[in-house]
Amino acid sequence: MPKPLWPVLAALGLLTLSGCGSPSGRPPQKVKAAPLAREVFVQSIDTVSTLEATDEIELAAQAGGRIQRVLVQSGQPVQAGQLLLVLDQTQLKADVSALKAQSKSDQLAYERFAGLVKEGAATALQRDEFEAKAIGSSQALRAKLADLSYKDVRAPIAGVISDLSVKAGDVLQAGSPFSRIIRNEALQARIDVPAAQANRLASGQLVQLLDGKGQRPIAKGRVTMIDPNINPSSQTLLAKAKVDNPNGMLRDGQRLRTRLIIGAERQLAVPFEAVTRQFGQSFVFVVGSPAEWKKDPGKTPLSRIERLPADSKVALQRSVRLGPLQGDRYPVLSGLSATDRVILSNRSGLRHGSLIQLK
Repeated sequence: MPKPLWPVLAALGLLTLSGCGSPSGRPPQKVKAAPLAREVFVQSIDTVSTLEATDEIELAAQAGGRIQRVLVQSGQPVQAGQLLLVLDQTQLKADVSALKAQSKSDQLAYERFAGLVKEGAATALQRDEFEAKAIGSSQALRAKLADLSYKDVRAPIAGVISDLSVKAGDVLQAGSPFSRIIRNEALQARIDVPAAQANRLASGQLVQLLDGKGQRPIAKGRVTMIDPNINPSSQTLLAKAKVDNPNGMLRDGQRLRTRLIIGAERQLAVPFEAVTRQFGQSFVFVVGSPAEWKKDPGKTPLSRIERLPADSKVALQRSVRLGPLQGDRYPVLSGLSATDRVILSNRSGLRHGSLIQLK
């Protein structure tokens, strides 16, 4: 080979060696990485619950009558003793007048026969019959007078008026419900717990009611009752928890996502910014070596990996299984070990086996 060609061949050799440093021919990508740490994560059961008011009373008049005035509306807050309805008791008043006259007449008849018995002009049996009649009409009068005292319907407790089904002019029958008063300040959550999780429940466990996205707690309480039976149709166990509702954000009958906190455990934690999700699967990139890449080369020929210097650093993509996000960390269920360092920055351009340089 002619001597003048040696410099050219030497230059080509250097270019070839420099190209072997990266299978893609691109320079290493600068990234930031961090080791995994163990943190305390709560163990929970995510399910649903239905709220019910602990204080709820049906409204009904103790005496019937035509409604003269309705003083409240549906959804209106009321105080205990507040006047709700005014009834027209014209007929009841007439009944009271008639009973007064009847009671007086029966009393006079009894007194007359009592005198006749003393004179021997009537029998004791006749006297007793008139006495019983006088007592009966007197008690009937007392009952009507009691009904008359209930001509106004008042709120027995403080709360919020539910759907009001009556209006002025309607005739209200005694004992017939026309609305409800609900106190939303204190609610009870009826929690449906999957039967498979029943043995993890305990009285006093924390209950969190979550927002519509199922992430942010909007109210909390404690388990107060656990039903001993499994619902055969839904295969769920009923648990109840008292929930405070001081701001009135929650409503009777509302259905919410619910989280039962059943314990805590220290687990490996991966930062939120290190995780990529694709097609429902979670991935992270970890700092690796050519030797580790060789164990999982993907589509890269082994010969290209072997040309890398042994101390090179590469990004290795790992499929991981994670628990629910808590704060800005995920608990690691599988796919990572305590010796791994996860890549936190510049992940968008990374591929499995990309050469990297730590910042």
